Amino acid sequence: MAEVLIISGAPSSNAATGVLVSFTRGLLEEAGHDVRTLHVRDLPTISLLTEDLRDPEIGDAVACVLRADGIVVASPVYRAAYSGLVKSLLDMLPKKALRGRAVLPLATGGNQGFLVAMDYALHPLLASKGADQVVRGEFVLDQHVAGGVLSVQAAQAVRAAAERFTGTLTTTRLRRAG
Repeated sequence: MAEVLIISGAPSSNAATGVLVSFTRGLLEEAGHDVRTLHVRDLPTISLLTEDLRDPEIGDAVACVLRADGIVVASPVYRAAYSGLVKSLLDMLPKKALRGRAVLPLATGGNQGFLVAMDYALHPLLASKGADQVVRGEFVLDQHVAGGVLSVQAAQAVRAAAERFTGTLTTTRLRRAG
């Protein structure tokens, strides 16, 4: 099927965003997609923050984004803003790098007030990189992630988002192939 890249801003695999990424990856693999997860926390920080495209790990990360049919961007929200490391990676992409690709934004945060980060921070960032097929994503409250598992309510919402993403991914792949 499609090649999907999950860009994870999770500070650890046990953090709420890490659990969300793992759950989403499982759903997309069940749907038959080839899924790779890029953990921005594992990239060399100095090279990432200085936008050093000569660094082999940074160059590979950018190349993975450009190869993917679909991109999932998952970030914790801190004080109504996404992860700075996620932004640093996206800033290195060419201006229209996300054009023609299905994009699914996902976020986690401590309270409903942080939900605005999806519409007023993350969406404009994605649009600045040419994202024209952004699927309605999901915001999961940290309290809906316990013991490495999403609550039933959160799991249902993320499952619906993954299904929307898969539908959009199929459409965008057909357009790109034609």
